[in-house]
Formats: sequence, C-alpha cells, structure tokens
Amino acid sequence: MNPIRVILAALGGFVAYFAVGAALFSLVPSLINESRKYPSIFRDKDGQMSHMPVGMAATFLSILIVAVFYAQLYSGGSGLTQGAALGALIGLFVVFGFVLHNYVNLNVGLKLTLQNAAAYFLEWLITGIVIGLIYKPKA
Repeated sequence: MNPIRVILAALGGFVAYFAVGAALFSLVPSLINESRKYPSIFRDKDGQMSHMPVGMAATFLSILIVAVFYAQLYSGGSGLTQGAALGALIGLFVVFGFVLHNYVNLNVGLKLTLQNAAAYFLEWLITGIVIGLIYKPKA
C-alpha cells in the first residue's frame, strides 16, 4: 500500500463527493425542499452550516477509510472498474445500513428516503471511481 497515493486518492474522492453533492442539490432542489418538511428532525440552514466542519471532517475520514480499503483490495487492472465496483458496494452499504435504517427510526417520508438513497449511492459511486483513478500502488 502506498500511503501518499492513499491520501491523494482520499483528497480527490473528498472533492468529488462534495462536487457531486453540490451538483445534485443544485439540479434537484427537491432534495433540500423535501427535508424542510421535517424541521423537528433536520437542522435549519444556519444550524447545518455551524456544524459543517464536523461533517466535512467525518466525511473526509470515511473517504480515507474507503481509500485504504481500495489500496488493500487492489489487485491490478482498471482503476475505473475497480473503483466503480468498490464505490457501488460502499453506496449500497450506505443505502441499506444508513438511509433505510433511518427510514425505520426517523419520522421521515418514503420520498425523502428514496431521494437520499439515490443521492448517496451516486456520491459514493463517483467517489469510488475517483479513488480508483487516482490510487496507484507505486508512485
């Protein structure tokens, strides 16, 4: 495992994750509007922004962990396909272990749940692809 490449892949994945998220929220405003129907569950914009540093740090660490997984599992071949495969698996893990789990525990609607599932899956798929394209076992 090449630690410098893991960190570079994680940084690239971090940028991709937030770029995809920003694009989704811009192109699909119902992602924001739907969550506004649940003010007792979700913070308002100011509350979210005041907690954003924690969210960004946690997201970077989770992407770094996925980059380490990628580096440990890398067996040669196309970074694009291996990154997409890992990104899809992580995306499915997030959908089933987090999004649908929250649908059971939180008082949110199915529409918001399905929108979140699609958004998180796409973010992790793209993040995995970027990690796969950046990481190389030797610099």
